[in-house]
Amino acid sequence: MSEEPGIAHRILGCIETIPAGRVLTYGDVAEFVGARSARTVGRVLAMDDGSVPWHRVLRADGSLAEHLYTEQRQRLLAEGVRFRGQRVDLAACRWDGGTVG
Repeated sequence: MSEEPGIAHRILGCIETIPAGRVLTYGDVAEFVGARSARTVGRVLAMDDGSVPWHRVLRADGSLAEHLYTEQRQRLLAEGVRFRGQRVDLAACRWDGGTVG
């Protein structure tokens, strides 16, 4: 990865802070941590062992990862995330990065 050192740590740290029932897009995470692109976030998650709540990170249109669709959808539904058809209702469930409570 050609990003500066520590970017993976910042990405994983950001994802750890997403509260249950809320989601961010790959682009949101990239913006929060100063990564060059949403793809960087995807690459970091692909290399992670599932230590962070990966299921709370979605594509920009609210769609889920195709290869993990069933598991991701089940986890999100269990947390109360709302869907509109096959996509997460981003207007209702996108986290603004603020405090929880």
